[in-house]
Amino acid sequence: MRILYVEDEKFLADAVKHNLEKSGFTVDLAADGEEGLEQAVKDIYDCVVLDIMLPKLSGTDILIRMREKNVPTPVIMLSALSEVETKIHHLDRGADDYLAKPFKTAELAARIKALTRRPKPINSSTINYGDLSLDQKNARLNGEQLTAKEAEIIATLMESPDKLVSKDYLLAKIWGEENLGEDNYVEAYMSRIRKLLKNIKSETKITTIRGLGYKLTGA
Repeated sequence: MRILYVEDEKFLADAVKHNLEKSGFTVDLAADGEEGLEQAVKDIYDCVVLDIMLPKLSGTDILIRMREKNVPTPVIMLSALSEVETKIHHLDRGADDYLAKPFKTAELAARIKALTRRPKPINSSTINYGDLSLDQKNARLNGEQLTAKEAEIIATLMESPDKLVSKDYLLAKIWGEENLGEDNYVEAYMSRIRKLLKNIKSETKITTIRGLGYKLTGA
């Protein structure tokens, strides 16, 4: 499994690289935002780990440019800022996970494994529901590029239309059970998917059942 780790603190970067490689990962390092962006958009990595505060270009900017270029690689953001608003800000912009500094490398490794253990085998590369068509192989919904997590969420809803899907089920299935309780992850992604459905003028809706979960309806 090949990881890109973008971190300007050399001692920390070397230590994390060493420990991740002991866990079986292959790790490439980038020491500033410009180098990190150049590597990240190549779409050759299983996961990209971005510090937010970087010289030349911030981790946030790298994330935004990756998603603008339709690079679907899972991204974990690292920051000393642990406020909920900061997490949601980056999830809204396409991050798949967020880890506050200081962190243990074992936790980072677990987060990476949770993000990259999928995709699972599928019977068909395309799921259809109403006016929606999801190309799972290329993570495209009605031709629009999705991130890996967006594709997994909409696929889960499309496979169980008109049925309630709980937040805990989505967290366990897509992020791993270690992230149970991080409701903001699901809420941020649902917001993004709803905007996408609006942009493609779909009649399909994601209905929130307060305190219980979500339904895909309206087809």
